[in-house]
Amino acid sequence: MELSSSFLPTELPWLEISIVIICALLTYVTLVFVLFREDTEAPIDYTVPLPEQCKPGWKGKTLEEPSIKIPGSSAIQCYNPANGQSLGQSNPATSDGIDRAVVKATEAQQEWARTSFSQRRKVLRTMLKYVRAAAHILDNQETIATLACLDSGKTKVDAMLGEILVTVEKLQWTIRHGEEALKPSRRPTNFLLMYKHNEVRWEPLGVLAACVSWNYPFHNALSPIISTLFTGSALLLKPSEQTAFSTSYFVSIARSALSACGHSTNLIQSLTCWPNTANHLTSHPGISHITFIGSRPVAHAVCTSAAKSLTPVCVELGGKDPAVVLDDLSAQELEHRVLPILMKGIFVSSGQNCIGIERVIATPAAYSTLLPLLKARIKNLRVGCPLEDDAIDMGACISSARFPHLESLIRSAVIDGAELLAGGTRYTHPKHPKGHYFTPTLLANVTPDMAIAQEELFAPICLLMRASTTAHAVELANSTSYALGASVFSHIKEHIERCVSGIRAGMVAVNDFGAFYATGMPFGGAPSRSRGGGGAGGSG
Repeated sequence: MELSSSFLPTELPWLEISIVIICALLTYVTLVFVLFREDTEAPIDYTVPLPEQCKPGWKGKTLEEPSIKIPGSSAIQCYNPANGQSLGQSNPATSDGIDRAVVKATEAQQEWARTSFSQRRKVLRTMLKYVRAAAHILDNQETIATLACLDSGKTKVDAMLGEILVTVEKLQWTIRHGEEALKPSRRPTNFLLMYKHNEVRWEPLGVLAACVSWNYPFHNALSPIISTLFTGSALLLKPSEQTAFSTSYFVSIARSALSACGHSTNLIQSLTCWPNTANHLTSHPGISHITFIGSRPVAHAVCTSAAKSLTPVCVELGGKDPAVVLDDLSAQELEHRVLPILMKGIFVSSGQNCIGIERVIATPAAYSTLLPLLKARIKNLRVGCPLEDDAIDMGACISSARFPHLESLIRSAVIDGAELLAGGTRYTHPKHPKGHYFTPTLLANVTPDMAIAQEELFAPICLLMRASTTAHAVELANSTSYALGASVFSHIKEHIERCVSGIRAGMVAVNDFGAFYATGMPFGGAPSRSRGGGGAGGSG
């Protein structure tokens, strides 16, 4: 009897079964690898001792005449410019100390240059974990902000946004994109050498020096450290004498991260010194490259000194940034969107910002609308000590040394036809008479022939200038020797493009202020007073 074919066993699909089993095994192995593998770049927890001055209830002695110089002593007097309270003293570096630091850095760099990008990322991740905002380390962020306020007089908001936020962004950008930016790249060849291939490689420079300014003590210290470490070099940091106190702690953040990851702390060294000793650093033959942030006269001295050993220098010399506001914006947009941006750009860090807005250039309708808005807002700004006063909008200036000159420039501008609508003089704070305060100032009807329109003020002073047309606004924007940054406010694409292309500046923000600084973009001015890019540097 023959069986029906429907009752016969069919052949098993061994190929399909094998594929399923292999996929399952691969999935299992992958999960095990992901879940249990050791992350060689995982950050390491570490601590940095909290300075006494950051502890609750701490009070320093109020200096009778606050100054970084101590009569009869070479020590640096550290103090809070918002109230004149002493933060202690710092011993300046000597020429012999600089020589020893160069030797130590050179030895440490030779070993560091052989590390992998993965090892360098681990150090940066360790620093980032310490600095960035997260529930378990908010105390570190609070300490960093407090130190920046103590040493520079800025507000907590300025410290959080202008110091910590941008530093975290630089750490994150370098961790994510640094290796890609530095990987070897091929270059085209020619017919004669068609059998060859060309390759460009980035190599560590060696021991670098960074002479940085006081206005952003945390960011200006960490920014060159981040770039230097990731590129395999060592750094001698020369901070301003004005912020010697806070910089010592900020540098210890990087040095402690190196130590926690098993590397030499000699890779990063801080050398605060007086100008006569700084010449020994900038002319030292053991330095491969110098970054300088500061004024043009000092830059001449640095470059002259560096020329003795033919050391290349990248300088960032400040700016007098314009903000061009055009007539197509409505009155409501000017009040609720543009005005807050202008106020931030002008008065952030008490106007002590190289890419801060110093000149507001407005066409007729925008000028008429902005004038009363700026006047009311500036006259109502509250000034005080960031760590002692509640509800303040602006902190102190770093020093009162330039106050007489600022007052002279303002008086001269008024004589020449400018309108002083707010401020114009130094301010003796009733609670903090030893602090360095200048009243938030508004000068209208400013013209480019006035001295105040040509000099970088680095102070809480707004200059309002009238332009007849977009072309005239561009002309006014280009009427100084500065060419660092700029802002343009408009909705009309053709006008925006005309301003962006026509304004002589290294960086231009459209309908914003300083947005280019928090996105990993190159930093630097157009060929003029602000030269070079922001290699290892930062804000000026």
